[in-house]
Amino acid sequence: MDQTKLKKSLTLYQVVMFGLAYMAPMIVFGTYGTLYEVTNGYVPYAYLFATIAMLFTAYSYGLMAKAFPSAGSAYTFVSKSLHPSMGFMIGWIILLDYLFLPLVIWLIGAEYLSTAFPIIPSWAWIIIFIIMTTLINIIGINSTTFTSLLIMIFQLLVISIFIILCIWHVTHGMGEGEVLSSRIFNIMDNHISPILAGAAIACYSFLGFDAVTTLAEETQNPTKTIPKAIMIITIVGGFLFVTVAYILSITLPNFNVINNTDSAAFEIAKIVGGNLLSSLFLSGLILAQLASGLSAQTSGARLLYAMGRDGVLSKKIFGYIEKKRQTPIFNLMFIGIIGVIGIFMNISTSTSFINFGAFISFTFVNLSVIVFYFVKLKQRQGMKRITYFAIPLIGMILDICLFISLDKHALILGTVWTSIGFIYLIYLTRGFSKLPPTLAL
Repeated sequence: MDQTKLKKSLTLYQVVMFGLAYMAPMIVFGTYGTLYEVTNGYVPYAYLFATIAMLFTAYSYGLMAKAFPSAGSAYTFVSKSLHPSMGFMIGWIILLDYLFLPLVIWLIGAEYLSTAFPIIPSWAWIIIFIIMTTLINIIGINSTTFTSLLIMIFQLLVISIFIILCIWHVTHGMGEGEVLSSRIFNIMDNHISPILAGAAIACYSFLGFDAVTTLAEETQNPTKTIPKAIMIITIVGGFLFVTVAYILSITLPNFNVINNTDSAAFEIAKIVGGNLLSSLFLSGLILAQLASGLSAQTSGARLLYAMGRDGVLSKKIFGYIEKKRQTPIFNLMFIGIIGVIGIFMNISTSTSFINFGAFISFTFVNLSVIVFYFVKLKQRQGMKRITYFAIPLIGMILDICLFISLDKHALILGTVWTSIGFIYLIYLTRGFSKLPPTLAL
C-alpha cells in the first residue's frame, strides 16, 4: 500500500517565519510583569540567561534534526539515540506542553483584556477565548505562511513603535532618565537566584524554536535548513526579548503606579503612548495570542490524534476524526476543557508548568547528542569533543539549573504527570517485557 508523504516545499525563510510566528514575539510583553516581580526588576538578565541556555540547546536540536530529519522532534531523537521507552516518556512529557500551552496563551490574553475592560472578569475572557478558538478549529481553518507573515509584521510594527516611544520618554526625563542605566548593570550576589528563577519562566517565550523540527519532512534539504533555522530563530528571538525587557526596565524602574502586574506592559503602553498606543498594543497582543492559541490547540489535538491512532490512547475517542470537516473534534474539545483550569491559575505557575516538560525534553535532547554522536558514532577527534560533548553537556547543565529554579507548584504537578506516564508505560509494555507503541508524529 502506498503511503501519502508530506510535500517537501518549505524554504529556510518559510521555516524561520513559522518558528518566529509560533514564538509570538509580543509574548515578551505578556510575561513582563510576572518576571519583574520574580527577578526584583532585573528582567533583561533573565532573558539573557535564558537566551544563552536556549542557544546551547538549539545547537543540539540542530544536530539531532540533521541526524533524524523526521517530524517527531525530541520524541524521535530520544527514541533513536537512547531507548524507545525513554522516547515514550519524553513524548508523554511533551504532551504536557501541548495540552497546557493553549491554557497559558488564553490566560495571558485574558489578563490583558480584563485590565483593558475591568467590567469583564478574567475568567470570562478565558471562557470566551476557549469557545472562540475551539469553534474555529472545529469548523476547520488553514494557516498559511502568508497569514503568519502578516501577523509577524504587525507584531514587529507595534513593538517598534512601543520601543521608540519608550526611548523618547526616557530621554526626556521619564523613568531612569538615561538610556544606559547604571542600576540595571549593577548586579549583586543576591540578585542571581531571582534572575535564575525568572529565566526559568522567560524560557516560555522561546517555545517555538524547537517546533520547527516537526517540519523536517516538509522542508527542502532539511539536514541543512532546519539547523540553520533553529539558530536564527533563537538568536533573533533572544535579541528581541532582551532588548524589549531592557527598554521596559528603564522606562518604568518600579511598579508603584501599576495596578495589575500580570498586564504591566499594557499599563506602560498607556503611560508612554496614551489610548492610541494602548489600543494598538492590545490589538497586537490579542491578535498574536489568538493566532498562537489556534495553532497550539491544533497542534495538541494533532498529537492526541497520533497517540489515539497508534493505540497509545483510546482509539475510539482520541483517534476519532469528524467526517464532514475532517477535524479531531473530541481532542479539540478536550483541550478546551483543560483550558478552564486557567481560571484557577496565575501566569507564573502556568508558564513554569509548561517549562517543566520543556526543560526535561531539552535536557534529554542534549544527552541524545552525546550518546548518538560521541558514544555510538565515536565522533571524538579534535574539535568533535567540543561539538559533540562539551557544548551539549553545557546545554544539559544550563537546562538542569533552569529546571530546579521552577515554581515549586509546577515541579509538584509536573512530577505527578511524569509519574502517571511512567505507570502507564509499565502497563503498555507489560512490565517492560515489550517495547512501547511507536508514535507516528
